Amino acid sequence: MMNKLLILLTAIMLSACQSTQQQQASNQNANESHYNAELAKQLGADQYGMKSYVLVILVTGPKDAEITDKEQRSELFRGHFANMGTLAEQGKLVLAGPLMQDPPKRGLFILNVTTLEEAENLVKTDPAVKAGIFDYQLTQYYGSAALMQVNEIHKTLQKTKIE
Repeated sequence: MMNKLLILLTAIMLSACQSTQQQQASNQNANESHYNAELAKQLGADQYGMKSYVLVILVTGPKDAEITDKEQRSELFRGHFANMGTLAEQGKLVLAGPLMQDPPKRGLFILNVTTLEEAENLVKTDPAVKAGIFDYQLTQYYGSAALMQVNEIHKTLQKTKIE
């Protein structure tokens, strides 16, 4: 009786191991069948589908409270949005947006650059940063290379352009 039980348990364990190995092979094949080497290369993805960026947090700048003229502020913000559009067209600005109700944090950029110096040079082209409405904090960010497609997808969703 004990031998039969041992044989049965061994058979069950072997079957379970074989099933697990088949599932792992199936998962690997499924992952490989979805992998697009050409797109991964185009987007700069590493083996994990990730890449390096620089995250920029825009914070309230030292001159924000001093610039009260509505026309001047409006012109600076038009320049801010135009600059973001230019950087996006160049493939440098991956993602941008305001941070809601989190003063002094005002907004964020994810830039498609690898160094903080490159990011700082791009951020300094923003008229609202130059004027002191915004200041900024920079940090390295490692995220999905799929973020590189956000701007193209966004164009298909945007009914009204921000100006």
